[in-house]
Amino acid sequence: MLNIQNADVFELQDGNTYEEAVNVAIEDRDIPDVLVVKGRDNLLRLIEAGMIEDLTETYEECTTDTIKEMYDSYGDSLLQSATVDGKLYAFPNTVIDDGAPLLWLRKDWIEKLGLKEPETVEEALEIVRAFVEQDAAGDGQTIGLACSTDVIAGADQTYGVDSAFIHAGAMPCHWILDESGDVVYGSVTQETKEALSKLRNLYEDGILDQRFLLRKTENIDNLLKTGHCGAIYGRWWAPNNPLSAAYSVDSNAEWKPYLLDKEQVNETQKISVFESYDQWMYVVVRKGYEHPEIVAKYVSAIFDQSRYANDSAAREVNDYFSINVDPTARPLNINVDYEDALYRTTEHIQAALDKTLDVSELSGLEKSYFNTCKSYLSGQLTTANGWAAYASRIQAVGELQKAGITSTSTLPLENVNAEIPQELQELEQEAFLQIISGEKPVDYFDTFVAEWYANGGKALTERVQNAYESGKN
Repeated sequence: MLNIQNADVFELQDGNTYEEAVNVAIEDRDIPDVLVVKGRDNLLRLIEAGMIEDLTETYEECTTDTIKEMYDSYGDSLLQSATVDGKLYAFPNTVIDDGAPLLWLRKDWIEKLGLKEPETVEEALEIVRAFVEQDAAGDGQTIGLACSTDVIAGADQTYGVDSAFIHAGAMPCHWILDESGDVVYGSVTQETKEALSKLRNLYEDGILDQRFLLRKTENIDNLLKTGHCGAIYGRWWAPNNPLSAAYSVDSNAEWKPYLLDKEQVNETQKISVFESYDQWMYVVVRKGYEHPEIVAKYVSAIFDQSRYANDSAAREVNDYFSINVDPTARPLNINVDYEDALYRTTEHIQAALDKTLDVSELSGLEKSYFNTCKSYLSGQLTTANGWAAYASRIQAVGELQKAGITSTSTLPLENVNAEIPQELQELEQEAFLQIISGEKPVDYFDTFVAEWYANGGKALTERVQNAYESGKN
């Protein structure tokens, strides 16, 4: 399509290692022609050092109108986060609505034990208890609800128990507005304390994995593959990662998503959350590179002309997306799409499956997903990728749509470093793990909060509050 020849400079599997390599490249003032950087702070470092191109003209002249519409759908703040002194220095990644985490359960185990599918959180947790007590795995090694030591997984990690906090009306690890309209760090609220108390009870009751403190991601992956775990929290894309690996081993393992306590989920989603862009991905171009337009043309070709033009020439690209290939395999590990693309795409695919929408009206990407899902449902496609496409796009997103789950309300937070220092992150994680595991009483949370504020949290909160107030004026 574009005949772009590229060679990777960083061949790294681990995200942290990649970020370290990027930092070294910035320090050495020797970056590749095109680079993906994480965080607005790194973007500003590159701008201040004069190491990257002004892409303002490139964006205006070399991107399609559709790409511009996509960025506009997020409001002004997204592109503004990549703009300094009126000049655009990067193409930001867009994050389509990740929805709320769902509870993924082994439905075949529910049927095996003669249980009723859950309608409430309490019923679901009793099912997990039954999995453990009745040894659904059949060899005495069934574990409860999976959980990593990264209790809050966010939108890009796995095996967190974020939903336990959402069900308590809490938004930990985010800057939020409290009921009084003041800025507060979500991890130090009473709602978070309540969630930790509930998680502690789950641990004491054997519903939460009893060895979660010892688990690494790869350990839990293996428990899924070997059929020893039947319950995880995960976003709509959980079938792609990590469940597709389990499906590849045992296609009879029927994982099904459940969205429970829908009213509380929607209420929590309405909490105003600040977006500081310190975790955002940006594509930049080295200062002096003779073809800065390549990024704009790549973004336009892949995310507009392939996806939305419904061009037969783009079928290979769309099929590539529809089988859920890891996005890190793309030349540029970003995504650009409309803010509501996730729901819009699923609605169209489902309508085509229901024959209320003609297939010819689907976009190129939608048609590829439609073909994959139809082939899976007919039994013609039995691969893990086929199942994952259907389970994620139709089953999981369908649950979010039926419940009318709203997008999280976000507020831009610019011109301030709102990132939580490593020391405070470690303090938070240790306190959370100690409370959940019973090493510390629930009221230890109050001690943690006091220490958090005393060790820099108070000054940081004031700084964020001042930035918010100045942004309103």
